[in-house]
Amino acid sequence: MTRVLRPLVLATVTAAGLLMPLATAPAALATTSSPAPECVEYFQSWRYTDVHNGCGDTASVTVEYTNGQWAPCRLIEPGGWATFSGYGTAGNYVTALRTCDPAFVTADSS
Repeated sequence: MTRVLRPLVLATVTAAGLLMPLATAPAALATTSSPAPECVEYFQSWRYTDVHNGCGDTASVTVEYTNGQWAPCRLIEPGGWATFSGYGTAGNYVTALRTCDPAFVTADSS
């Protein structure tokens, strides 16, 4: 029985080790420590957080939440809007807008 368990444990640990970086990579790669420009504003409700780019330049931003939940990086044209998750029934409020790397921008710019 020991001979059967060792390969199974090794395979499980290897798979977990390979999948763990994938689960944390988007959040680590998308955000920076820079706050979004003041001309980029958010308006939140329980269901959606709408972000408006009032700047003269295109902005790539992501939303930072109370519980650290991952949010995509969105490229917003001047005068444009993007939609993110809202605070939900658990009260996961937006704490900040952050700039993000345009290489990790999500195509959705609704």
